[in-house]
This record gives sequence, structure tokens and C-alpha cells, in this order.
Amino acid sequence: MPNVRAIATRRRTTELGLLVLVAIVVISAYALASLGRNASLPVDIVPFLGVILALLLAAHLAVRRWAGASDPLVLPLVAFLNGVGFVFIARLDEQLAGLQATWTGVGIAAFVVTLLVVRDVRVLQRFRYTFGLIGVLLLLMPLLPVFGRNINGARIWVAFGPVSFQPGEFAKIALAIFFAGYLVERREVLSVATFRVGPINTPDPRQFAPVLVAWAVSLLVVVFERDLGSALLFFLLFIIVLWVATGRVAYLVTGFALFGVGAVVSWSQFSHVQDRVSIWLNPWADPSGSGYQIIQAAYALAWGGTSGVGPGLGIVDRIPFDETDFIIAIIGEELGLLGTTAILVAFLLLAGSGLRIAKGAGATFGTLLAVGLTSLIAFQAFIIMAGVTRLLPLTGVTLPFVSYGGSSLVANYVLVALLLRISDQSIRRAPDPLAAL
Repeated sequence: MPNVRAIATRRRTTELGLLVLVAIVVISAYALASLGRNASLPVDIVPFLGVILALLLAAHLAVRRWAGASDPLVLPLVAFLNGVGFVFIARLDEQLAGLQATWTGVGIAAFVVTLLVVRDVRVLQRFRYTFGLIGVLLLLMPLLPVFGRNINGARIWVAFGPVSFQPGEFAKIALAIFFAGYLVERREVLSVATFRVGPINTPDPRQFAPVLVAWAVSLLVVVFERDLGSALLFFLLFIIVLWVATGRVAYLVTGFALFGVGAVVSWSQFSHVQDRVSIWLNPWADPSGSGYQIIQAAYALAWGGTSGVGPGLGIVDRIPFDETDFIIAIIGEELGLLGTTAILVAFLLLAGSGLRIAKGAGATFGTLLAVGLTSLIAFQAFIIMAGVTRLLPLTGVTLPFVSYGGSSLVANYVLVALLLRISDQSIRRAPDPLAAL
């Protein structure tokens, strides 16, 4: 297959060049942030350079060896987001920077292992119900009386001795695999429009049962785990994949209608939802209390202006949990609108690459899984950035690859490895590999 070999060589060369460019940008940002803070270059600049290059080279070699024909933009975009996030975490808290570097290494190791183990993504379809069960168990694990932990008002953590993690980050991947496999199996039944509402043909009302189940599970997450972000993310994941699988707008309309009903019911019945909405609508009602974070984030973004105050020159510790929920505000303060636009464009390019992979996958399962995985990253990024800028109520999810968080980082690297596996297979199995580009 000379075309595949030529494509793989060209794509990996492009990827390597982009990774070198990313390394230059990240290391330069790290040096500038230290100069802005201490007026001197960091003493660990050489070890930092070595670690960055070693991690990027390991990921690149793994892709070259086991997914050579995959999309060349995905890994550089992820490396850029991860690198910029690390620079700002190091700028905020050196201890957390060390932990984030460790988790980055673990994430890339998980990335390599996923590429090594999952040689054919279609194998995952055979275990769709197993993945569905695993996803539900992971999603409900924080409710365990001994191991579940309530931190900052949300019960989304699990601790086993000194080790703690957010199982929901891994549940989203398991559920994406389940949804893709289930909808491949049921798509024909779910697509048939045998029920008529006025001039419109829609699927039989019984076929909307999966939507109601997904909606009910999302509400359970809101009620018992107080996790608005994950509930919204999982429900959106199912609705989008269902819509792509069937092509029926009725599912999309029904899903958003149920979301609206669920939002109103949650707001009327649960105090933590009312608090989030109140803060969203008027943070100035309690500027030194519940509205403090949002107000300070707005100040940080305003102070950054177009080009920012400069790396390392922002006000440290202005915003609580700035390394997780509000890291985009810190980037906006120090790099301005240009910096936040660069982050936004990187996510848009990543989403576009994921959808291009889905389009070229050919096999229905690969297409639906790629759509689901891409939707997870894209919607999660949108939800948290919209929350920080008050476009939506703040939900508390992390900004993928940018925010501090080991569970999110490792899970998202596994997600990216699956996307690259789908991309590689779509090229290798295409009758004309050049036509699949």
C-alpha cells in the first residue's frame, strides 16, 4: 500500500515539525513568565526543556510506530494546550506544577498504552454493554459512603487511601463507547419514522425511551452529586451521538426540550442550582462571597485587554481555584484577548480535526465514537469558558488539557489516543487512501 506509507511519512513529518514549534512556544512562555515574575530566567529551564522534549518525542514515536497514518494536527494541538496550561499552573503554584508534570507523564504513558493495546477500535464495539456498566458504576462511585468525597460542594471524588481521583472523567469515555456501540445496533429501529404529528413524521414514542433514561440519569447526577457540569456533558453526549446516528431532528428537539424542563425543575427544587443561577444573573448581590470568583475573573479579563499585562505580571491568588475552574481568566489577564483567542482557536481546530476523523471513518461505530469523543472535549471546553465569561452558569468542569487535574489529563490523553486510532484505521482501510484525507 504505497499510498498509505507515503501519507504516513508526510503526516508524521508534519506532526514532528508542529511539535518542535509547540516546544519552542511553551519553553519561551515558561521563560517569559519567570522573567515577568522574578526578572530572571528559571534555574530549571534546561531540565524543563529536556522533559518537554522527551514527553513530546515519546508521544510522537508512539504515534509513528502504532498509528502512522493518523491525523497530524491532533497531537500538536493537545501538546500546545497542555504546555500552555502547565506554564500558567507553574506561574500560580510551583508545587502543583510538579504534580501536573507528573500527571502529564502518566497521561502520555496512558496515551502510549492505549495505542499499543487498542489496535482495532471495532473490538471495543463487542464489549459495549460492559463499557456501559463500567461507565455507570464509575459515574455513581462518588456516592459510595466510605470512599466518596464531597469537595467544594460537589460529590465527584473517590479516595482509596492516599489516592483520590474523579471517576466521572473516565466514565465519559466508557459511556461514549457504549453509546456508539448501542446506537450502531439500534440505529435502524430508532431511525424509522412511523408516528405522525400533524405534517411531521417522527419515530414511535416508544423509541424515545433511551432519551428519557439518559435524562433521568443526568438529573440523578445533579441531585445526588451536585455536579451540573458532568450531568450536562453526559446528556449532550448522548443526544448528539443519537442525532448523528439516526439523522432525526426529533431526538435533538426532544433532548433540548427535556433539558429545559430539567433545568427549570432543578432550579425550583434544589438550592445549589438556585445558587449557581443567582450568581450567574447577578454576582454583585454578594461581591465578597458567592459572587467573588466571577467578579474577579471579569476584572482579570478586563485588565488583560487586547494583549495582556504580560506573562508573569498578573495578580496571583486573586481568584480562588484559579488553577482549575478559572485558568482561562488568568490566561486572559496575562496574554489578553490574543492569548484567550489562541486557546479558543486551538480547541476549534481540535474539534474540527475530530469531526474530520469522524467523517472519514467510514464504519458507523468509528464515526459515532469519534463524534462522541470530539463532542466531549468541545462541549467541556465550551461549558467552562462560557461559565467564566458568564455566558452560562458556572458548572465547575475543567478546561481539557489546560486546567490542573490528574484525572482529567489522563482520561483526555486516552480519549485522544482513541481518536488517533480511528483516524489511522480510516486511512488504512479506505479503498483510496488519498480520497479519505
